[in-house]
Amino acid sequence: MEDTPDPYSCCFSPLLLFIDTIPANALFGILAMLVLLVFSAFISGSEVAFFSLTHNQLEELRKRQNAASKGILALLEKPKRLLASILIANNVINIAIIIISAMVFSSLFDFSEQAVLGFIVQVIFITFIILVFAEVLPKVYAAQYSVKMACLMVSPLLFLRKIFWPLSTLLVRSTNMIDERMARKRPNLSMNELSHALEITADNTTTEEDKNILRGIVRFGNIYAREIMRSRVDVVAVEITIPFSKLLPIILEAGYSRVPVYRDNFDNVEGILYIKDLLPYLEQGDDFDWQKLVRPCFFVPESKKINDLLKEFQEKKIHMAIVVDEYGGTSGLVTLEDILEEIVGEINDEFDTDEAIYSKLDANTYIFEGKTLLKDFCKITGSDYELFSDVKGEADTLAGLILEIKQELPFKGEKIKFRNYEFQVEGVDNRRIKRIRVDIKPEPKE
Repeated sequence: MEDTPDPYSCCFSPLLLFIDTIPANALFGILAMLVLLVFSAFISGSEVAFFSLTHNQLEELRKRQNAASKGILALLEKPKRLLASILIANNVINIAIIIISAMVFSSLFDFSEQAVLGFIVQVIFITFIILVFAEVLPKVYAAQYSVKMACLMVSPLLFLRKIFWPLSTLLVRSTNMIDERMARKRPNLSMNELSHALEITADNTTTEEDKNILRGIVRFGNIYAREIMRSRVDVVAVEITIPFSKLLPIILEAGYSRVPVYRDNFDNVEGILYIKDLLPYLEQGDDFDWQKLVRPCFFVPESKKINDLLKEFQEKKIHMAIVVDEYGGTSGLVTLEDILEEIVGEINDEFDTDEAIYSKLDANTYIFEGKTLLKDFCKITGSDYELFSDVKGEADTLAGLILEIKQELPFKGEKIKFRNYEFQVEGVDNRRIKRIRVDIKPEPKE
């Protein structure tokens, strides 16, 4: 009876014959390379997995309270040491793969007569193998399944952190020293440099609104309270001795939720009246002592920067501050809304009136109210606020800028020129510029 040939032996016989021709040391080297490639792939993937965990995923791990989640959180408590351990392990394995691959190539192929060609072939081959199978593929997978990969690798990484502790300590300390030295040498960027960087880095997908918000963030730490405050002449305030019957009409007409209360004159502000505190007493008569509802007010100097003021508003849980000058006199008031508007732009609610502070006659001609803040003027016209820094002095309004340039109260119809701006006084009373016509001419080409 004839033996039936095994179909599997027919299929694998060429492969077996090829393996028989490979030297034993080369075969062992190939197997070692495959094992090391697997290790390198898992370690490379763990780098992406650990450092791409989102806040929600970390919160979920904290709730689990199992060994894997506790290990992940423990490793992430010292991210620099974790990264150092991963990089050291990955580089050690990749170097081992390169050394073994060189031994395998020398055993399988003879490039003694074409050493350069042999070197190029080895470099291309091993680079392709490491990049594809030990870097790209595992990192793509880890990015999609970061929690799963992190849980899988937490125990090996805890072990590697102990093994490479001396090397990782040396690496972390050396990088910290470099960071400190670079931080000392790193120049402080000015507001103009940051604004210019914003302009050149913004792409076509960035909307003008987004650009304005980013500009506001850049300038936020360099704005003073006097630049955004509401001037005292525009503040609605009440005298502390006013009868309750006369107080309510003033509040209704003003439409504000908070009103300063002063004694004798506005330089002597005694507190802030919150309108919500009056709601239970609307039916009371003139004998009602509404003054007991006045709350203490918060005073800030004109030179207070609004980023610091915002922090104090948050800490004190208040929304309004009285701005005082160097002599203790009241200059105006500033609100939380005024500060936020420097970042996000104008904020209007259902109670705000559409009071026009300017009108646009054509592309380059405007008529502004004199009380318009200089920063608002620059936003509306697209002007650079720094253009006026040398001439505006302590002025924060457009009328104040005209007075600083002119050094006296101009007459109606008078024209004041500054650079490519022509200001014409349209309305003026005995002590105050009311309206200004602004004509912006094209800047002369250099």
